[in-house]
This record gives sequence, structure tokens and C-alpha cells, in this order.
Amino acid sequence: MLEFLSQPWPWYVSGIVIALVMVLLLFFGKSFGFSSNLRVICAACGAGKYASLFDFDWRAQTWNLLFLVGAIIGGFISSEFLSDGEAVRISQATIQDLRQLGIAAPKGLQPEEIFTLESVLSVRGFLILLLGGFMIGFGSRYAGGCTSGHAISGLSNLQLPSLIAVVGFFIGGLITTWLLLPLIF
Repeated sequence: MLEFLSQPWPWYVSGIVIALVMVLLLFFGKSFGFSSNLRVICAACGAGKYASLFDFDWRAQTWNLLFLVGAIIGGFISSEFLSDGEAVRISQATIQDLRQLGIAAPKGLQPEEIFTLESVLSVRGFLILLLGGFMIGFGSRYAGGCTSGHAISGLSNLQLPSLIAVVGFFIGGLITTWLLLPLIF
């Protein structure tokens, strides 16, 4: 049984699960988005005393915190019990593109040149994380939500602002991939 679970599942399984979750959320009048968890955590810790953004009834959003905890627990279970430890299977073209940037093919789930403690504690790695974190935080606040919230929840509700945000996310991803990453690495 566990041998079946440790094999990669077909892509459409996650699509079906995401669709079922969205139907349930729509049925209960909720919307999905991961970036709102940070706002809920800050509000629960008392940040509402210092900034009006965090001054709201965070208890109404505790279900979203359960989703966050479930994602963390699910990731742990997947990596510890349902993974065979094999490297991520990526195409030869992607491996060649990574080599051109000075990144070796991943031996596990992610490239060691980017996701090791040594690279994170370097000046370059720290600045990349700091700037990337700022851009993600600012962008999700400015866009009124994160990629998952707009792309999954907003588009399923046929919201025009979500469509505009998702188009912007893709444009930003293309610019980062083709213009910024070669400059950074």
C-alpha cells in the first residue's frame, strides 16, 4: 500500500481535489488564500494595536489557520513517509538551463545551490531571500491576495481583479525567469 503512495500521482488528482475543496468553500461562503494566514497570525498576536490592517475579528478566520497547519503536517507526512527519496524528475532541457545558470541538477527536491543553510547564510542568499520576501509580501498586499487566492478562489468566482492579478503574476514570473534569474545567478 505505501509503495503505491510513494509513487508520483497523476497531475489530475490534485486538480480534482482542488476543485472539490473549492466547491466546499463556495458552499460554506469562504474564500481560499494562503497569504491571509499571515494577517490572521499577526492579528491573533495583537498587531491590531499597532496597525489598522490587523485590527479585525481574526477568530472568524481560524479555519484558514487549520488549513495552514494541515499543509505543514501533510508536507511532513509526504516527505517522511510517502517519499522514496528520489530526485525530482525534470527534463533534460531544464537541467541544461539550470547548468547555464550555475545550478546543478537537483539531487533531492530542490537545488542545493539555492536551498542549503550555507547558501541562505551567504550575503547574496540573504539578500535574495530578503528582497524576494519583501516583493511577495508587498505584491500580495497590493494585489489583495496571493497567487493561490486569486488563481484558485478568485478565478473560480469569475472575479475580474483576480484575472488581472493572475495575468500579472504570469508576466512577473516570465520576467523573473528570463531576465532576472540570469542576472542573479
